[in-house]
Amino acid sequence: MASDDRAQITEVLDRYAEALDLRRWEVLESVFAPEIAFDSGEWVVRGRPEVIAQIRTYLDGCGPTQHLLGNYRVELDGDRARSRVYVRAFHACKDRSDPRVYEMGGEYADEFRRTPAGWRSVKRSLRVLFEVGTREVLGMSAAPR
Repeated sequence: MASDDRAQITEVLDRYAEALDLRRWEVLESVFAPEIAFDSGEWVVRGRPEVIAQIRTYLDGCGPTQHLLGNYRVELDGDRARSRVYVRAFHACKDRSDPRVYEMGGEYADEFRRTPAGWRSVKRSLRVLFEVGTREVLGMSAAPR
């Protein structure tokens, strides 16, 4: 059972990355609980619609992205769990003729709760470990770091 739970939580984390890269915002309803609290280190947002809107301020003005996750660590405690996963997020300009890029490496830490619909993140934090390139790639809607 524990290995099934770990696999399900890993699938939720992967679903997040894919939703961002495909800009399928509705998929984030199967990642975050309605009461999600997300602390990026530069902003804190509560509530699923507000979190999705905040994420979109970074990606709506951006071109193609690729969010790669790895080194999954999951700790289970009944119907609760914690995870830590590395992220490497690559962002290209919306204008494909512009060679500028932005890349970020960091770590997501999540607290999960089992719901009738499956595991959902109720709390997420992001720790940025490095940034390369320019945040201008993210578009005018992203605040500078």
